Amino acid sequence: MMSLARPQAVLFDLDGTLVDSASDLTTAINRMLDELGRTRLEQGQVRDWIGNGARQLVARALLGQRAVNVEPQETDAALTRFLVHYQTSLVEQSLLYPGVREGLETIYALHLPMAIVTNKPGAFTQPLIEALGLAAFFPVCVSGDTLAVKKPDPAPLIHAAEQLGVDIRQSIYVGDSRADVDAANAAGATMVRVPYGYSGGDELVAAHPSTLTFTVMELATELAG
Repeated sequence: MMSLARPQAVLFDLDGTLVDSASDLTTAINRMLDELGRTRLEQGQVRDWIGNGARQLVARALLGQRAVNVEPQETDAALTRFLVHYQTSLVEQSLLYPGVREGLETIYALHLPMAIVTNKPGAFTQPLIEALGLAAFFPVCVSGDTLAVKKPDPAPLIHAAEQLGVDIRQSIYVGDSRADVDAANAAGATMVRVPYGYSGGDELVAAHPSTLTFTVMELATELAG
């Protein structure tokens, strides 16, 4: 395994890793459900369904469950309305997890290139990181619609590494979900899991080695040491 002390770059997931966005996503989902005459959802339910992109989140909300074997017929129309509502609620209550800014500042001071690789649609990625004051840390952002595929496919991670001019196999990917674990493993990156976020209770994520589980600040301290 590559030493954490000598990566070529550090790549980050966004929602559930750097930013707690569950409240604003819940607002947008419930405004969409209101328009459809559906029952509103609790934030805890929405929190469990984040991580595989906006379309999957909407389908789960329509079905009222995490498993989506067949998308509901109204998914396309509901997704359009969700995106409209999320545009207006993007940074109403979203905030950085504790220690994120300080951790990013520490990694930045080490002159390690950083990138974001997220399944969030591109229309929201840059506005969110700019609103939260993170844009200067991330010259590269790969969103859920940057490529034809998204996580757990490894292509977005590989693409981000190429944009940074580094080897993904000599890079760290920091995330919170099974999609992150699967993408990192397939790309050959070293997967670091944050001990919070939107794992959906997945056993694969829960079983992640404790030696590779850090908050962003803890990872930064490890890299600086």
